[in-house]
Amino acid sequence: MTVRHPAPRTGLAPLPAARGPLSATVLELLRGGDPAPGGDPATADPYGDDLQLALHCCYELHYRGFAGVDDDREWDPRLLTLRVALEDRFLAALRADVPPGDDVAGTVEALLVEPVGPAAETGVSHHLHRTGELWQLREYVAHRSVYHLKEADPQAWVIPRLPDAAKAGLVTVEHDEYGAGDPARMHAVLFADMMRELGLSAEYGHYVDAVPAETLAEVNFMTLCGLRRSLRGALVGQFALVELTSSPGSERLVRGMRRLGCGAAAIRFYDEHVEADAVHEQVVRRGVLAPLLAAEPALAADVVFGIRAAGFLGDRLGELLLRHWSAGRTSLRAALPDGAAR
Repeated sequence: MTVRHPAPRTGLAPLPAARGPLSATVLELLRGGDPAPGGDPATADPYGDDLQLALHCCYELHYRGFAGVDDDREWDPRLLTLRVALEDRFLAALRADVPPGDDVAGTVEALLVEPVGPAAETGVSHHLHRTGELWQLREYVAHRSVYHLKEADPQAWVIPRLPDAAKAGLVTVEHDEYGAGDPARMHAVLFADMMRELGLSAEYGHYVDAVPAETLAEVNFMTLCGLRRSLRGALVGQFALVELTSSPGSERLVRGMRRLGCGAAAIRFYDEHVEADAVHEQVVRRGVLAPLLAAEPALAADVVFGIRAAGFLGDRLGELLLRHWSAGRTSLRAALPDGAAR
């Protein structure tokens, strides 16, 4: 019998450092060890560093994987069993914290209304547009890199799980996210270009150790919904939230970056999203949501859950960033070099 020895792959992220007993157990399993179970998912903080990092590590096996970790760990039954328990804890917390509903049309219409006035204009993009400093912009980009360096990959999981018309609409948007056939125009590539222009590392997974649980939770929710067929409606809701609301925020970020003197290579990523997501809004509403709910009306509550849960997690991250920045301190677990944080 010939034993296969696959060549080591390059460009993979190293394993992060554990943040508690659950993540320590996952990391030891990834290294090929046989650890005694550590921590109890049922009593862990569902939004805490330990559980969210453990989930991130389980999920990364379904993307590029980690340096030094066998690809076949993706289907290790011990990791899968633990992952389900972690997911159940996370999902239960979200369902308790997010108000239920099934009015997709009303929820979507509310997303399309851009709040105005000083009381409403308090989010991260407003701050970076008006008064944000370069070190804060760089921190924001480091947070967002956990998702944007694999942009559109979590949503791709849902493609085979949709009815034909909704599938066609979603693939239309995904085609743009992946550069419409041009690898240099892939949104993940444009984001990496921006990171390098801002003096940040564009290596995949480079900032995982630096970002808090709030950042990991946003991306984990996307992957959770993508990997569970029962949550296909929630994944479409999360996708809709991003595509329907990102254009105004991207425009503010472009203006803020110009104010800070950022070059064209840095601005290109968000500039691309100003126009692209304005078009995607129409495709998502008419080409994804409408045919999905026509074919499977029972998914309406899941779509609303996906929209509201993604918004809830995004708000938690935004509040953390602004709270730390208003105090003049880093929002990361480890400050960026080159004076990026105080």
